[in-house]
Amino acid sequence: MSLAAEFRRTLARILRPFTKVHPEEAATVVLMTVAAFLMLTGYYLLKTVREPLILLEGGAEVKLYARAGQAVLMIGVVHLYGELARRVGRMKLLMIVFLFFISNLAVFATLARAHVAIGLPFFLWVGVFSYTMVAQFWALAADIYDEEQGKRLYPIIGGGSSVGAVAGGLFARVLVPFGPAALMGTAVVILLACASLIGVIERRARRVPARQAAPHPDEPLAAESAWALLARDRYLWLIAGMVVLLNWVNSSGEYLLDRTLLAAAKQATTNEAGLQVFIGAFKADYYIWYNSIAVGLQLFAVSRILRVIGVRGALYVLPWFALVAYGSAMFFPVLAVMRWVKIGENSLQYSLQDTTRNALFLVTSRVEKFVGQTAVDTIAVRIGAILSAVMAMLGKHYGWSTSTFAAINVSLAAAWIGFVVLIGLENRQRTAAIAPALVEQPAAP
Repeated sequence: MSLAAEFRRTLARILRPFTKVHPEEAATVVLMTVAAFLMLTGYYLLKTVREPLILLEGGAEVKLYARAGQAVLMIGVVHLYGELARRVGRMKLLMIVFLFFISNLAVFATLARAHVAIGLPFFLWVGVFSYTMVAQFWALAADIYDEEQGKRLYPIIGGGSSVGAVAGGLFARVLVPFGPAALMGTAVVILLACASLIGVIERRARRVPARQAAPHPDEPLAAESAWALLARDRYLWLIAGMVVLLNWVNSSGEYLLDRTLLAAAKQATTNEAGLQVFIGAFKADYYIWYNSIAVGLQLFAVSRILRVIGVRGALYVLPWFALVAYGSAMFFPVLAVMRWVKIGENSLQYSLQDTTRNALFLVTSRVEKFVGQTAVDTIAVRIGAILSAVMAMLGKHYGWSTSTFAAINVSLAAAWIGFVVLIGLENRQRTAAIAPALVEQPAAP
């Protein structure tokens, strides 16, 4: 046995406690996992920067309204992205998107070092950056792996994301005293390393025989606009509806947590610098908690859950949790309860829910993976934020209590379960349609 083959077998054995990995898959899976780790580490550095900036400049309401404002930016971003996808292939698209956002971040770091007020524009930018970059990464993964591989390998790749989120929170807590520019500059270096790994992964993927009827990676990805694709695709519409409700519930819950956090911070100190440190430390600790739980779920539970109940069954877990958790918050609307509701909700979302949602695109075409998933993961997310912002405006006007907001989230979670039912039916049909083609496809050498 060659040294390279033995190395691949060793990697596969190392990964075996988490999920089943074949030796020929091991090297690429490790690279994908490391890239996911770097991407989320960089993102959580930036997420820690944006929170005190936006909360101290405008408060919880402005933060929620800014989430809604991101939807307007997303419309333009998705349009430009769709036009770009009609002109370039997979690799060029990935590199253009990654390097564009990294260059933007370098500009923000320079402005932060010069003490320019960047709270609102930086918050808007981080929202566009995070969903676009993450969507690109998982679109590449869905294009590389088939459905059977995705169910096995997504949990370990997602584990890289979860561990990276924890590492980013820990790293951010150390760097917070050095100011926003230090965190942004560090994130630039980390994201450049991530982009380099993406290039290596893409080149390795080209050496694997393409699946039947798959277009060449250098061919333009789309023959139509993103809007035309969305208009005709029922499956994308159903996933988008689920994502809208998911993020409506999540954004509303985050608003409730921020509102109670600001009240607690102002009781603890009235000094502006003290408020920034208080909020930054709370958020870093909060991120560490829910991401640590997400790591445990991702590494030791997600692959087993998918094996036992499948992707369609796993989609039910988070909406049922939200139904019960916000039902509890209705009766105990205090900071301690909201903190643990959000820790539980986010840990499930960033492990099981995100893995299963990304796995839904394993049964789609390449244009649905890159253009469709990017549109869903950006615009649908922000539509949920808009609806949450409208609800917050109404709540502020009419003086709604935390219990009232929690009750609304309970009803939204029930509607979310309805979308999961419809997505399951559509996914089952697509899986059944793909199966004969896979049987007829000749085995790769």
